[in-house]
Amino acid sequence: MKMNIDFNELDINSIGTWPMPAKIVTIVIVSVLILFLGYWTDTKKQLAKLDAAEQEELQLRTTFEQKQTKAANLQAYKDQMATMKASFGALLRQLPEKTEVPGLLEDISHQGLATGLEFRTIRLQPEKEIDFYVELPIEISVVGNYHQFGEFVSNIAALPRIVTLHDFVIKPVKPDAGGDNLVMNITAKTYRYTAGDKENATK
Repeated sequence: MKMNIDFNELDINSIGTWPMPAKIVTIVIVSVLILFLGYWTDTKKQLAKLDAAEQEELQLRTTFEQKQTKAANLQAYKDQMATMKASFGALLRQLPEKTEVPGLLEDISHQGLATGLEFRTIRLQPEKEIDFYVELPIEISVVGNYHQFGEFVSNIAALPRIVTLHDFVIKPVKPDAGGDNLVMNITAKTYRYTAGDKENATK
């Protein structure tokens, strides 16, 4: 069946009298137009909202998983912090306060004399503030032999307070002189907090 439709001859005001093929074509065109307009004005926006909602859901899920992992490990973190705080407090108690420095000097002198060393000098140097602590250098000069030096250093390391030794210089008491006696110049360093800092750190 051959259809020849001339839409120029059709009257828009009398659609009811149009031939069936013309009606079908018109309905198809109007339906496509309605679908296009509906997609452009409404469905497209809804798809954009759906995409945004999916992205938000993905972000929320990632955040939830991260928080869930932290929550699951919360007790382990608390235990670890308690252990670290206890260890830090124990180390902090090994740092002398200002009033304890004379006693530390006495301990160093005692350790040197106990090993048979002869002290030439032992004196405090100016304090140095470094970040959150204060460094207290102690200049030491002793006379003895290698064995006595080694025992002295070992005894200093065993003190209940933290003391580090630096800048070792060992040389003969007199150049070109015989004998086993040597002089050792060394800098001992201890470290301290102020009393307020120590109390806050150990709470």
